[in-house]
Amino acid sequence: MAELDPITLTVIQAALQQVCDEMDLAFSRAAFSPVIAEANDRSDGIYAAGDGALIAQGVGGLPVFVGVMEYSTRTLIEMIADGRCLPPEPGDIYIVNDPYLGGTHLMDVRFARPVWRNGEIFCWLSNTGHWPDIGGSVPGGFSASATAVEQEGLRLPPVKLFKRGELDPEIHAIIASNIRVADQRIGDIKAQAAALMVGEERLCALLDRYGDDTVLAAIAELRRRAAEQMRARIADIADGVYRATAHVDSDGVVDRPLTIALAVEKTGERLVFDFAGSSPPCAGPMNSVLATTLSSVYLAMRHIFPDVPLSAGAFEPLEIRRPEGTFLDAHYPRPVSGCAAEVSQRIAEAVFAALVQALPEHVTAAPAGSSGNFALGGHDPARGRDYVMYQISGGGYGGNSDHDGLSNGCSTIGISKSPPIEVMEQAYPILYRHYALREGSGGAGRHRGGFGLAYEVELLRGEARASFVMDHGRFGPQGVLGGADGGVNTVTVWRDGVAHVPQHLSKEQDIALKPGDRVSVGTPGGGGYGNPRERDPALVRRDVALGYYTEAEAEEKFGGALDRPVREKS
Repeated sequence: MAELDPITLTVIQAALQQVCDEMDLAFSRAAFSPVIAEANDRSDGIYAAGDGALIAQGVGGLPVFVGVMEYSTRTLIEMIADGRCLPPEPGDIYIVNDPYLGGTHLMDVRFARPVWRNGEIFCWLSNTGHWPDIGGSVPGGFSASATAVEQEGLRLPPVKLFKRGELDPEIHAIIASNIRVADQRIGDIKAQAAALMVGEERLCALLDRYGDDTVLAAIAELRRRAAEQMRARIADIADGVYRATAHVDSDGVVDRPLTIALAVEKTGERLVFDFAGSSPPCAGPMNSVLATTLSSVYLAMRHIFPDVPLSAGAFEPLEIRRPEGTFLDAHYPRPVSGCAAEVSQRIAEAVFAALVQALPEHVTAAPAGSSGNFALGGHDPARGRDYVMYQISGGGYGGNSDHDGLSNGCSTIGISKSPPIEVMEQAYPILYRHYALREGSGGAGRHRGGFGLAYEVELLRGEARASFVMDHGRFGPQGVLGGADGGVNTVTVWRDGVAHVPQHLSKEQDIALKPGDRVSVGTPGGGGYGNPRERDPALVRRDVALGYYTEAEAEEKFGGALDRPVREKS
């Protein structure tokens, strides 16, 4: 094999990334469900044959899956090795959604396909897609008051859904018999499988061009360099222990907050994350499985050091002590529907709150930190069919040392965006009566937080059941370095003109709706960065002129900024 020169290394790195990006695009373009096709709630990646280590992941995939799919692929490899899974053959695709085997919640369904070269597995391709329904007690799977995982839906261990390229009709029949609107899931299944086939074709073309040995050498070198770059970034942090806490509103069953206690110890070129002191396992569905907890720390570090190339090497300098005995290390049968979409973002928030003390120029105030999970299931009499709608929504990002936070940005854990309201209104019997920025929700600061989203949905026909698993309804996203917290999440259900606010503020399930009933949601704003009294008065006046704050809000939040003289531009 010729020496691996820098140009070849760079080309192979970009080509591996392109393979993942093309899988992402193929998945979204072929999927039936708006949450995948429009909101891009999915991810694709390449993983090492021996241990499932991450090689590359699509830039358009959800960051929370970065550690999850590595964990689940490694678990699959181990289960094949010890005989708990049937060994793979060319064309096989495994399906798994078991949270305790390296997953998230049951709705995130993972496929894994081995890539064969010369009779041996060269690597694994894997992807995850959020299915709008997986069975369980409520449409959409987001059971806000589940007390066991069986109430949340169908749990699948790793099994071969495709055998030698053919869909297994028996396995498919079992899945279809346990989920709602099963006829639409076949479109997502085939899209998910097709994405892996596209990936294999593109990857094999790369291997044919450069040779298997050269590509393997490049993968090893890229992993080494990612670890080296992460160590270099960590080395710039002053040695010490940085502590922070974050809170989950409640678990949906017991109406009291859950605490995430984090201590980050920095020594030399290594960070140790310790969650000792966090709340014990909870009764409701806000437990987090270990794979999601690990991935939450990884994605937080990706936010802080986005220039470090993404591979397993980037995680090597990070030690995460297993949070045994807490709700961040869930075991069967603890319910987990809120772990990936909500608890993961509280974990990331704790990381941000700890490391902003050490890296004030690199870390933001807390973002909205909620995926805004709203599921609506019912029957559309005009079309004569059942449906399950899944709505995700953005919120405000935290301010930072350089500028204000982004308004209505995607969740901390992903790149998913709200599906276009026109698509949703065409697909489901609903009308969006209101959809706009949520003025006043950005936390005050020298650089204020971004604004959340305010929307209202009306049911037009038929009967339906609504469920919510959101967060930050009790505590707004944290401001930092003197900044104020962002606005809290709000949910109001209007039935027969009477307002109903969920007891748990951001969580409730199985709310019966009929035509004319409405659901109003206000998503959180981002936390503020720095002392609000240090904000440029010209920026405060601009915000008032744009309607972001009323004059009274501006006076209260920014300490009389409207009366202070505008700063001279240097």
